[in-house]
Amino acid sequence: MADPLCQVIQLLQPRAVFSKGISGAGRWAVRYAEFGQPGFCAVTEGRCRLAVDGEAPVVLEEGDFVLLPATPAFTMSGLESARPLRIDPKMAAPPDREIRHGRPNGPPDVRQFGGYFSFGSPDAALVVSLLPRMIHIRGIPRLSQLVRLVGEEAARDDIGRDLILERLVEILLIEALRAAPAQAAQPGLLRGLGDPRIAAALRSMHGDVERSWTIPDLAREAGMSRSAFFDRFVRMVGVRPMAYLLAWRMAAAKNLLRSGGVALDEVARRIGYGSASTFSTAFSRHVGLPPGRFMRRSDTPSETS
Repeated sequence: MADPLCQVIQLLQPRAVFSKGISGAGRWAVRYAEFGQPGFCAVTEGRCRLAVDGEAPVVLEEGDFVLLPATPAFTMSGLESARPLRIDPKMAAPPDREIRHGRPNGPPDVRQFGGYFSFGSPDAALVVSLLPRMIHIRGIPRLSQLVRLVGEEAARDDIGRDLILERLVEILLIEALRAAPAQAAQPGLLRGLGDPRIAAALRSMHGDVERSWTIPDLAREAGMSRSAFFDRFVRMVGVRPMAYLLAWRMAAAKNLLRSGGVALDEVARRIGYGSASTFSTAFSRHVGLPPGRFMRRSDTPSETS
């Protein structure tokens, strides 16, 4: 049976692009403008406060990991109140050393390692829209170990440091998504995967995307009545089952078309359409241009679909 989370991560094509060490002492606060890229923070020492717009503020502790799939505006601060320094991450130059907030001398109250990812897939927005705004992981020993490894590697000035950090941060992303379903309160893909019945339907869709799925078929996979399954799927995932299936099929089709070398009728077959013409009509309606034009556009650097 297919692993939807594995397929989602393969679709996202995560890469660690920028990362930095951050520490703070005394009274300090920084207010970051909305960024849009997926951001992360791994606390390696001490405690601080994080207030993400639209989410309840949390106190982060050593070993905590936070993932912001689209990084809305947020405030990071010490535990004592302070007037925040405003930062626009789109304009700020990447630092070449650890950033220090608050009291410049003496031991820090908190030390963390943070930055942002890049998702290589142009279809990342499809997945990001189904992820929680903030994923806060605590009490997962494996993640705590990875956070410590990140902190240790960030403190080194050795050959291969950047490559190792990139791989570690990618692993942190995967572990955060694996750990998040039970904690995700809002509808989305991770909440769906955390529900055994809905997860069974999602695995079936991903594992046999060629099949002409219907609501009764998916309800049987979930072991539920049609109406109960439909309502539960929408409540857990946030979209209708057929809308999710269509979006996933179109994302898979885009990947096949970008890769080249696959005939149009074969692309149609692999994602569950009986003919190239039926697939072309559905693709054009969903994407806004026909498959052939999409392939030609994908061959140019300006392709953004």
